[in-house]
Amino acid sequence: MSEKTATFAAGCFWGPEARFRALDGVLDAEVGYTGGHVENPDYQSVCAGDTGHAEAVRLTYDPGRISYENLLNAFWDMHDPTQRNRQGVDVGSQYRSAIFAHDHEQIAAAERSRSELESSARISGPIATEIKPAGRFWRAEEYHQRYLEKHGRVCSA
Repeated sequence: MSEKTATFAAGCFWGPEARFRALDGVLDAEVGYTGGHVENPDYQSVCAGDTGHAEAVRLTYDPGRISYENLLNAFWDMHDPTQRNRQGVDVGSQYRSAIFAHDHEQIAAAERSRSELESSARISGPIATEIKPAGRFWRAEEYHQRYLEKHGRVCSA
């Protein structure tokens, strides 16, 4: 089996992590921080908005069971990609909508998917989601991993 990696930011990372985990073909999901300029960010510094990082979910998936395009469709459906630097009541650049692509194929697929969504009637307004190459992913503190499974709380997104 050849595993692949995908990374998405869709607001508070707890809800997207749980939703992605529920998809057949997603082998693992972990929450963390990416897209910023500070080494070793932690939750407090990311929430303060000083690091440039987004709360994100990094997936390991089996492309024989779920395609990257299906992951993109799930991503679009689990949040509001028209909101800039926020999801629901969570406000700040750490809650931005972003796709962090791991190769040229993912960038092309993400751009195609975003264009298709923009030209569809599924959303109203321009898409704020950024698409950029994946950089360093900093795994979040252990208490954030599988948070909803442990605590049963829901994010606003």
